[in-house]
Amino acid sequence: MLLEGYTYAHEHTTIDLSSLKKVEDTNLNCFKQTIEEYKELYDKGVRNVIDVTVRGMKRNPEYVKKVAEASGINIVQSTGWYQDKFLPEYIETSTVEELAAMMVKDITVGIDNSEVKASLIGEIGTSKNQMTDRERKVFEASVLAHKETGVPITTHTTLGTFGKEQVEFFKSKDIELNKVVIGHVDLTGDVEYVLSLLREGVYVEFDTIGKENYMPDQTRVEMLKKIIEEGFEDKIFLSMDITRRSHLKANGGLGYAYLLDTFVPLMRKNDISEPIIEKMLSHNPRAFYK
Repeated sequence: MLLEGYTYAHEHTTIDLSSLKKVEDTNLNCFKQTIEEYKELYDKGVRNVIDVTVRGMKRNPEYVKKVAEASGINIVQSTGWYQDKFLPEYIETSTVEELAAMMVKDITVGIDNSEVKASLIGEIGTSKNQMTDRERKVFEASVLAHKETGVPITTHTTLGTFGKEQVEFFKSKDIELNKVVIGHVDLTGDVEYVLSLLREGVYVEFDTIGKENYMPDQTRVEMLKKIIEEGFEDKIFLSMDITRRSHLKANGGLGYAYLLDTFVPLMRKNDISEPIIEKMLSHNPRAFYK
């Protein structure tokens, strides 16, 4: 599924959350600028982007396909639904089985009647410190779709919360935890919490790199060092979760290349070795998305 090279494990090539957030900045539809940045990533060794834009985010599989073709990046697309605030009304009226069938169709036939097939489920989300009834329905449907298709599951945790409960949910449904990645765990700032997830067998993402308004990158590095010391360097993915126009370099933001240009040198400066950096950026995603 993935090409040899670096992988950004949790991104949005295009996404529109403006209907709820009422801020046009959250309508990321900067086609030319995104291609330019993805081309830059390609030149730096990135070959894969895991795009986790799902239903309710105004996903656009043909747009993403065109960006992939223009940039040379292998963009893996997904299916599912996000957290409660962004769930469509039909989540309440549809059965779990009906929702699962919609995801299976995305995986086996194509997303939104396109020829682009989804290769993973998620980011399926929980709210801050809770899983709402509608979110639980999405999680239950995701389990059915996963069991039918075998594709992996990636999750959204709001500010890193409710990750343990997500893991317990998947355990209760007899899901192989090495098929699950828990997202946004770096936002907890709590390395012991992250280690408790890793000990269960899931993968985790440090996927908000550069968002220092939430968490200093130095804290992320210190957490990673402890995780590596505990022997879990094979279970970590890295990414930036760019979602706004203002995140792009052309619009004054850090840009996608920040992860490679700034965060990777910061890891090196803090004695994280080259082989482990290579694992997090290259080997680990390929082991998961196989």
